[in-house]
Amino acid sequence: MRLLLVEDDDQIADFITQGLQEAGYAVDHTADGEEGYRYALNESYAAAIIDLMLPRRDGLDIIQHLRKRGVDTPVLILSAKRSTDERVEGLRAGGDDYLTKPFAFTELLARVRALIRRASGHAESTELVAGPLAMNLLDRTVTRAGASVALQPREFALLELLMRNEGQIISKTMILEHVWDFNFTPQTNVVEVLVHRLRSSIDKPFDQKLIHTVRGAGYVLQVDE
Repeated sequence: MRLLLVEDDDQIADFITQGLQEAGYAVDHTADGEEGYRYALNESYAAAIIDLMLPRRDGLDIIQHLRKRGVDTPVLILSAKRSTDERVEGLRAGGDDYLTKPFAFTELLARVRALIRRASGHAESTELVAGPLAMNLLDRTVTRAGASVALQPREFALLELLMRNEGQIISKTMILEHVWDFNFTPQTNVVEVLVHRLRSSIDKPFDQKLIHTVRGAGYVLQVDE
């Protein structure tokens, strides 16, 4: 699936683009509002992520004119401003969701996926299941074989990432950009420490191990048949 990102902050744009690409999306990025409008008008995208403050053409103007032209691409609005009035204005202009900066990549990815599923007519599931693991996304609870598992927020975010990509290798870079926000300066072993903590909760009490290390590549949640 192709996504459009219109964001003029290089750091944020790189952070979002790399994370989305590692999640399996193709990303077209521009830092210019006028160019972003042309992309959205002339190309087909599963969803667009549009900042409000842009050179040459602001995000609200882009969204308003796209809707007037009949373009119904789902739009996630990004903004550093947090006022309720601005959020309402963005949604009234035709935006589908609104995310304030700074943000964790896991939240952005979840919102993008929800927009795509709603646009395709599929309801966003509130539960993830992988073998004996079950995760409720609404009340943020996890069970394994029916037994409750207590997780810290970052452990939950990592497990959600692994469960959404069951059987696929998740790199350390992807974990960093999904679990921590773009202002985070990683320590050398922060991913290993987090994976160890998650394993202690998910795997240690059980004979069957679900989280596996793929040397030189990353980690994978593997549920045996």
